Amino acid sequence: MAGRHSRTRIFSSPAGIAATAAVGVVLAVGGTVGAVQLTSGSAQSGTAAVEFTPTVAASSLAPTSPAASPSASASPSATASPSASRSAQAASRGRTRTAAPKPSATAKKTTAAPKVLESGSCGASFYSDGQLTANGESFNPNALTAAHKTLPFNTKVRVTNPANGKSVVVRINDRGPFIDGRCLDLSRAAFATIASVDVGALTVRYEVLG
Repeated sequence: MAGRHSRTRIFSSPAGIAATAAVGVVLAVGGTVGAVQLTSGSAQSGTAAVEFTPTVAASSLAPTSPAASPSASASPSATASPSASRSAQAASRGRTRTAAPKPSATAKKTTAAPKVLESGSCGASFYSDGQLTANGESFNPNALTAAHKTLPFNTKVRVTNPANGKSVVVRINDRGPFIDGRCLDLSRAAFATIASVDVGALTVRYEVLG
């Protein structure tokens, strides 16, 4: 609903008229249209009557409608449960599989047969007593050693019994035997490897190994 008010103000100076005009401009900017009427007063000289008739827009006086109540939001729709999905296969497993390489057969190392420097046949016996050998070792009847008249110490000699084919490799660490027809005097353990110690002595084949 619009209201209309009429006021008449009389200003007696030009400054008052200018102030009234400024008020009208301010009201116009604020949204209220004001009608300013300047009239000269006949009764009083030098004075001017201003009729100020503000008009208020109906829209400004109309009661503001209450803000619309927020509409009830729709209940959230149930989202479908995520379907089970299989992740992409790893790149390493996506490659074409190749057959595992077969292990190559490794050649077995074969020990080269020792070189035979000298061979022959002679009589051999054994001994089991002694304290020191000619090279300064303590005699051990259980070690595979032998005595020879001239072969260098630590020379390896293969001794074979022709009667049964058994053989043993001995190391020269002593001198002997000093009986004609015999070239080797074996330790008791070495002699027992190729024959019975009850025999005492037998003809053997020997091979000096290099």
